Amino acid sequence: MIKKRNKNPKLIVALDVDTYRKAGRLVKALAPYVQVFKVGNILFTQCGPKIIQYIHKKGAKVFLDLKYFDIPNTVANAAAEATKMGVYMMNMHALAGEQCMKLTAKTVRQKAKELHIFKPILVAVTILTSMKEEDLEPLGIEGPVDEVVTKYAKLAQKAGVDGIVASPLEIIKIKKKFGDNFVVVTPGIRPEWAQTADDQKRVMTPKEAIEAGSDFIVIGRPIIQARRPVEAVKKILEEIQE
Repeated sequence: MIKKRNKNPKLIVALDVDTYRKAGRLVKALAPYVQVFKVGNILFTQCGPKIIQYIHKKGAKVFLDLKYFDIPNTVANAAAEATKMGVYMMNMHALAGEQCMKLTAKTVRQKAKELHIFKPILVAVTILTSMKEEDLEPLGIEGPVDEVVTKYAKLAQKAGVDGIVASPLEIIKIKKKFGDNFVVVTPGIRPEWAQTADDQKRVMTPKEAIEAGSDFIVIGRPIIQARRPVEAVKKILEEIQE
């Protein structure tokens, strides 16, 4: 039986909804069981920093999923603002390049030190879980997906980024090559009881991803679209805590 005090730090619930009211209702219900909530482009565009403030008010943490991708100075300054908001984790695209990742990582460290606050975990997005090898070829990205992800991970680690966002299918290879301290955040997580993988193509169950070595699993629709989101969270927590 999952109790409120048994929050599992590896579970991130994706608040992929389009209003503050919907997000607030989910946070209020799930915060007793969930430590981290993901705020992405849709929700942040709709209601901005106030949803981050609300999540913090409820005693939970925020993964700010805006996937920064721009010139180095712009990305670094955006990451500095996210740091000032006290987010727990944020991400940027590895495709922004080594210079951009290096400057952003440095800026986040400096801003956190300046403010005497927790340094957010900075992770680099590699290949989206909605994409397979045949989706990459028209973009001029050649080779098996796992090899491409490994190249991006190597660049990210060299630049001083804390880890990457990758599908669960790449976890074992990344952990073996870059070590346990290199964070791997895995979307594309679908419980066996979920009806469909939706637009996700490279997926695993929560238990499989944790056993493979994922540091954080991100789950959205199987929870937020469930008739009883709290019960869905409890089922997932029971599965990954077995």
